[in-house]
Amino acid sequence: MARRSFMGRSLVGRSHAIARFTTLGALVCAFTAVFVEEGHARAQVPAEEGDDDGSAGEDSGEDSGENGENGDAEEAIQAPVAAKPFTVGGYAEAFYQWNFNAPSNGITNARGFDNRHNSFTLANVALDAQWDHEDVVGRVTLQVGHTPSTYYLAEPALPGSGAANESGTALWKYVQQAYAGYRFDVGGGLLIAAGLFLSPIGPEGMAVRDNWNWSRSNLFFGLPFYHTGVKATYSLTETWALTLAGYNGWNSVVDSNEEKSVSAQLTYTRPDRLALSVLYFSGVERAPGAPEGRAWRHLVDAHATWQITPAVAVLGHANAGFEPNRFGTSGWVAGAVYGRFRVLPPLYLALRGDAFHEQVASNRMGAASPLFWPVAWVASGTGTVDYRPHERVSFRLEYRHDHAAGEMFFGGDVAGDGRSTPFVPDRRAQDTLALGVTTWL
Repeated sequence: MARRSFMGRSLVGRSHAIARFTTLGALVCAFTAVFVEEGHARAQVPAEEGDDDGSAGEDSGEDSGENGENGDAEEAIQAPVAAKPFTVGGYAEAFYQWNFNAPSNGITNARGFDNRHNSFTLANVALDAQWDHEDVVGRVTLQVGHTPSTYYLAEPALPGSGAANESGTALWKYVQQAYAGYRFDVGGGLLIAAGLFLSPIGPEGMAVRDNWNWSRSNLFFGLPFYHTGVKATYSLTETWALTLAGYNGWNSVVDSNEEKSVSAQLTYTRPDRLALSVLYFSGVERAPGAPEGRAWRHLVDAHATWQITPAVAVLGHANAGFEPNRFGTSGWVAGAVYGRFRVLPPLYLALRGDAFHEQVASNRMGAASPLFWPVAWVASGTGTVDYRPHERVSFRLEYRHDHAAGEMFFGGDVAGDGRSTPFVPDRRAQDTLALGVTTWL
């Protein structure tokens, strides 16, 4: 099947695009005007600092139980904080979203966790406990709300028997991550841990407060959320670390095939300035008996966060991969760029653009199933105003435009009922406006 690149696309109607960004600019200006006087009057904790007890500061990415391995883009460059032997944390997230397509089924499609139109939504409530005492480490994060069902949407459904339980989304969706480990006194330190981990792929995290935008990028939604397995992290120097891991696969608490997946990640962290990550991930990710055969998938991921000044930070994320299979070679290339600006101590503006192109293998025998999307490419542009009146509260106002190579979104009177007859996508683009709030402890 022929696939066209997103690089050559044109948006629908230049006048519509201008109108969208004019609207976004007006919203940003209005939001800034409301809080500018308060921002000058209020004494704020600097964005790059945390509490003296190690809790998250106003713009800190300190890990208080919310984010996982892929963590916060800004957290990666925060100065290290003395670890406590045992900490308890948590967060709550809620939002209202309006989809300008006004889909009759109320779904903002292919958007991960912010996928409901014209509805107040309790997105996620998470409780977290972690410990690091005498080189014994562990962590458990439990979750409930709208997010967990999407989080485990790709989890394999495996049957049980009279003496063994079945496994699937209903069993696992309340557990976001859970692992145990031990730090060996070898060289700079060797940490070996096993359990359920958030994916190390990409810079965005599960907790909204740890990201610059409210919604996640297409890369975050398309690529895996979590892995189950074992990993070893070795500190090469104070700034460089190497992690080797073996997993069941992409989004698999319980494996659905005989092969295991492996990964290697190299990270560099210069506190308060720069963070880099390069990762390779490989494994068979299709189910047994798939028409594509035992197709080994190869992924390369890289991202960098640069704190240019105390008020300006940028982030770049690139991801690509390929899968040789019976129909040829499927592959993809994706990227995202971010910018974050501190307008005033309590007020931030974040911008993001991303694009994801997929090539589906095909030959005279047929075509492979798409790895990610039902169309050749998807892309989005996002602008977010982040107001933080307190070091543990974030209000977000966000405008986002999504565009795709074909009809992938919903609008107007949508055909189908979502049960006996699947909903039929009828739009190539969608625009949304969301207002959300998150608090944490």
